[in-house]
Amino acid sequence: MERKLLTALQGKEAQKLNNTLSKQGFRRSQNVLYRPSCFKCYACLSDRIRVADFAPSRSHRRILKRIEGLYRNITSPWATEEQFILFCHYLDTRHADGGMADMNIVEFTAMIEQTAIKSRVIEYTRPPRQNESKHSLAAVCLTDVFDDGLSMVYSFYDPDLADLSLGTYMILDHIAMAREAGLPYVYLGYWVPGSQKMDYKAGFNALEIYKDGQWQDIGNPTDHKAELQPLSVDLIAEYVTQINLPDTHILIRD
Repeated sequence: MERKLLTALQGKEAQKLNNTLSKQGFRRSQNVLYRPSCFKCYACLSDRIRVADFAPSRSHRRILKRIEGLYRNITSPWATEEQFILFCHYLDTRHADGGMADMNIVEFTAMIEQTAIKSRVIEYTRPPRQNESKHSLAAVCLTDVFDDGLSMVYSFYDPDLADLSLGTYMILDHIAMAREAGLPYVYLGYWVPGSQKMDYKAGFNALEIYKDGQWQDIGNPTDHKAELQPLSVDLIAEYVTQINLPDTHILIRD
C-alpha cells in the first residue's frame, strides 16, 4: 500500500521550504511537497543530474542534431487549451491506464498554475509543415527553479513525434539551461530500479540518486533493487525528526 510523507507548500517561506526539502528527496505536486514513505518498499529514489559533470552520449548528440529548429519559449505558469489538447493526446497514447488519464481541464489548470514558488512553463514548438500556418506545440515541461537547480515537475510531448525522442531532448535542454544559469543540478523526479519506463534516466551520466539519507552517484543501475523500508507506521514521528527543515515553523503530515 502506497504511503507518502507530505506537507503544505504555501506562504512566504514556501520557496525556502521547497529548496530545503527538495535536497532531501521531496517532490512538488501543486501546493504540496511529498516523499514516498511506504511501509514495505523503498524503491522510489529521487534522482538528479550533476550539470558540470554531464557529457552527452553519442545517442544524445544524435537527438540534438535531429531536433535542430525546435523553438523554446519560457512562460509563466499559465495553462492553455493547446497545452491541454497535447496533454490529453500524450496520456491517451502513452499512459492510458495511468492515474492522470482522467484529468479534466480544471485539474490540468490546477497542476500548472497552483504553485507558491518560482515555476515556469517551457513550451517547445516545431516549424510549420506544409499547409500549416504557424508553429505547432511539440512538447511542454512544467519546471521549478531551485536555488541549486531546475526541477522537471512534469513533461509531456506529441506522441506522433516519438521518433524525435522529445522526452530525452527536454532533459538535455534543461541541462543546457541550468549550465547557462550557473545552476549545478537538474532534478528529474524519481527513479525505480527495474522499471522499464524509467530506464532512460539511467542513460544519463553524472546521475545521482538520494539513498540512505544522502545523494550518491548511481554507479551501476543493476546494483540497486527495491529494498524493505526499515520503519514501521508507529515510527513515522522518528522518521520526521531526521528531516532537516529551514528556520521556520513547519507542520509535516503523514
